[in-house]
Amino acid sequence: MPEALIVEALRTPMGRGKAGGALSGVQPADLLATVLKALVDRSGIDPASVDDVIVGCVSQVGEQSGLVGRLAWLGAGLPEQVPCVMVDRRCGSSQQALHFAAQGVMAGAYDVVVAAGVESMSRVPMFSARLGQDPGGVGLAQRYPGGLVHQGICAERIAARWSITRREMDVYAERSHELAAAAQQAGDFQREIVPVGSVAVDETIRPETTAEVLATLKVSFAEPQVVERFPEIRWGATAGNSSQLADGAAAVLIVSDAFAARSGLRPLARFVSFDVIGDDPLLMLSAPIPATRRVLAKAGLRADSIDHFEINEAFASVPLAWQREIGAPMERLNPQGGAIALGHPLGASGARLMTTMVHALRRRGGRYGVQAMCEAGGLANATVVEAV
Repeated sequence: MPEALIVEALRTPMGRGKAGGALSGVQPADLLATVLKALVDRSGIDPASVDDVIVGCVSQVGEQSGLVGRLAWLGAGLPEQVPCVMVDRRCGSSQQALHFAAQGVMAGAYDVVVAAGVESMSRVPMFSARLGQDPGGVGLAQRYPGGLVHQGICAERIAARWSITRREMDVYAERSHELAAAAQQAGDFQREIVPVGSVAVDETIRPETTAEVLATLKVSFAEPQVVERFPEIRWGATAGNSSQLADGAAAVLIVSDAFAARSGLRPLARFVSFDVIGDDPLLMLSAPIPATRRVLAKAGLRADSIDHFEINEAFASVPLAWQREIGAPMERLNPQGGAIALGHPLGASGARLMTTMVHALRRRGGRYGVQAMCEAGGLANATVVEAV
């Protein structure tokens, strides 16, 4: 079976996903085009050799509709004959794009493929594609009579089930900013970031953040009807210990080992195993736990064999619950900060996490990395890679 290798991985800086954010003046197709062009230029490949471009995006509406990945590829001046397809697995969209790309290489369907993601949350706000719609249907209402609930409520339910306090969440959020700020100051992100105009660093990091300041923020999801339905909830999720809305794009170049050898490409990492799983949709954010267990079992590895874990910080309770179940050393969990500090540009986050992880493994001399994302509907993707 061919091996699937990552030979380049790049991302934009993360801009705050609101009006006036550093990247809010840039259309999504142009954000992604910037990264795609740099991916081709830095790798030195002939762009006509790319078999497919697989792009994750959640809100595929407005400026992110019309196959935004295809528009970005053409906008980057790249060959017209290269096709594109869009993927939506909610927050894991571009991690799923990575899976499809790598699995296509391993199956022999591709030699060269780009997996990418983009989301401009300032220009296409979250839930834009659902305005005025009730997507559930009668069958869902019969199965879950109270209906599904917002992810923020699920973050609270995670905290209640794993006895995670508001203080622990705020301390974890402080850690995210502290680690991201240290990585930024040390220049650790420079290799992976492609400047967008004059924006060359992540705008989202707040080095001054402390748990004491975060403790003064109001809780975000304490609606009376939810309190009545879930009396066990302790109300600890705030804007400060949750992922930031963000604008950004990321792209990863994946090739077969044979193509890499004959093209003289030096790989960063190889794909080892994959998993995608569903879990309780009323808890929703717990799925990275079984996904991690399964992906490690598929790889024949244990958690203590892994040098770097990227577990998306959708809410602080998610990686904290994951860490309690998996038992990974805290220093190996999101060691350069996560989405609380860097932001969570929905469809781009899977590719962004992989980009950060493979460069960190190379820089620090680590061997194995694991990435997992919680996703709407109680889903999760998990991936094991090995540095090459």
